[in-house]
Amino acid sequence: MDHNIVTQAKDISSDMVAKYQSEGFIRIPNVLTQDEIGRFHDAAVAATKSMPNLATGTPMIFNQTVNVWTKNEIIRELTLNPRIAAIATKLAGVPLRLWHDHTLIKPPVKSAPTEFHQDGPYWPHTNKHNALSCWIALVDVPVERGCMTFIPGSNKRQDLRPQNLADSHDLLDIYPELTWDSRVTVPLRAGDCTFHHSYLAHMANSNISDVPRVAHIIIYMDADTTFNGSKHVVTDPLQLKVGDPLDADLFPLV
Repeated sequence: MDHNIVTQAKDISSDMVAKYQSEGFIRIPNVLTQDEIGRFHDAAVAATKSMPNLATGTPMIFNQTVNVWTKNEIIRELTLNPRIAAIATKLAGVPLRLWHDHTLIKPPVKSAPTEFHQDGPYWPHTNKHNALSCWIALVDVPVERGCMTFIPGSNKRQDLRPQNLADSHDLLDIYPELTWDSRVTVPLRAGDCTFHHSYLAHMANSNISDVPRVAHIIIYMDADTTFNGSKHVVTDPLQLKVGDPLDADLFPLV
């Protein structure tokens, strides 16, 4: 496989869109070239050293740096990458805006699992039926390094409260039917990605390798998303009112 030939929206077939729409996730190989992988990996690691870690606490699950694109010109290229945005738009089937990005680094050996959860309940959004995340591996992410596991079709349930990422029972306690559903684990090569729906249940095990797991996530939301009044680190400084559209410069159309 030539890692200098990238996957583009024209390569996403109708069958792939249907699979995403049915299962809530899809693996897409080669969204970055080898040169891009190296540049973006180094920039992401550097940014985490100068920006606050928003995932402090015990157990330590990962280091999280949010809206990196606003502080780092190289990561801005990645977060606003039109090739990736075009794939997201084709999968979602509706116009999209950027919600935010974040870099997640799961340190080697000592990190805890990221337990099953949905992303959507954390977000202060209305009209969020098609929001999705592009989870980009900036290093090889085999199972032992904490790759993602998904529960296909779990995005159909969109009425749950936010779940505790450190509690392995929390989501299954409030949605016990998921206990018996199939789970799909998706290792990625550096430069590969997955797209997953904002309500798809997913998790990642501990990183038991000796290499940090570096991933950059680009989150897209429906272009007509409005603010629902809930607290969130991205919207708290903006002094929004309930019902305000999320259409400021911080949330560009893609």
